Order: sequence, then structure tokens, then C-alpha cells
Amino acid sequence: MTPRLRRYTNTPEDVGLVVAPLIAVYAKVREPLLHLPNYAVPTFAERLERHSGEPGFGAVLAFDAEERPVGYAYGNTVESGDRWWTRMGEVDTEFTGSPALALKEIGVTVPYRGTGLARRIHDELIAGRSEAHVSLMVNAAAGDGKVQRVYESWGYRVIGTSRPSPESPLLSAMIRPTELPSS
Repeated sequence: MTPRLRRYTNTPEDVGLVVAPLIAVYAKVREPLLHLPNYAVPTFAERLERHSGEPGFGAVLAFDAEERPVGYAYGNTVESGDRWWTRMGEVDTEFTGSPALALKEIGVTVPYRGTGLARRIHDELIAGRSEAHVSLMVNAAAGDGKVQRVYESWGYRVIGTSRPSPESPLLSAMIRPTELPSS
């Protein structure tokens, strides 16, 4: 059965419903990395709490037939001057001059990798958003570069680098329009 997607917003009710399953699926997706400080579940939970209170927060979770979360993505709106942008250094005002969606996390559990579920979740998260661009950060070394190449196939391009925290690896900052031109 194809996983069912559910959308959540920054209403207190939705945030209350999304936090526990989002943390649970994050722990499954990032299991091999949880020993690293930047990926530890308590660190993620702190980031999620902060992000869910920020403007434009939205999340999409995928659930299997037994209602277990098997994938997720979330993000929020960032404005010019937001630390999202300032950590990247010089970024063209074409991207920072108006609100953008910062895709903070995306992942699917092992059985669903390579099935197109991550792309479905991504597309559902950005569907109907008012921001002109969506930006994300990726460890360029993840999967020997495969993860970054996946994002490039989704229309993203590298615009800089960022190290969000001292424990974080150097990340590629990527961006694309929220709506891609029809081909």
C-alpha cells in the first residue's frame, strides 16, 4: 500500500499532533547517526520545538497501512536577515529579498528509500506555499554525494555552504523555485 500523507501547520493543535510521530520517525531515519551530537534525538527535539514556533511552519508525515510514520519533511518561512541566510555568507538578494521556505528536515525509513516517497513528501510540503523559493542544506558527502544529486534532480542548485553549528558537517546550501516551470 502506498503511504498516506498528512499535512500539518503551525496551529497549536497541529503542532501537538505532529511532534511525537515526527520525533519517532526521525529516530528511525537517522538511527545510524544518533550517536553524533548534532543528530541526537534530544538535539533534534530542541530544534523541532524552536522551528515549530516560527512563522510559516509546516510539516508532512507519511504513514504506512498500520498508521506508523515512515517519512517526514518540515520547514518554515525565512525572511531576509534570518540566520538561515546569514550562516551561508553572501547570498544573492534574488533569494533573500522575499520570504522563502527553509526545508529544515526530510527523510524516509529504509524500506521506503528509492521508492519516490521522499519526493512525494517534499512536493506536498511545498504545494500551495506562498514563498517564491525553497531552500535546503545537505551534507555533500552523504551517500558519497548521492543525496545532493537527488536534490539537484529535483531542481535545486548549490548557492553556498553553511555550518549551522560547531558539531555540524559543512553543508551545501541549495535553492529552487517552489514551482518549477512545466517541461
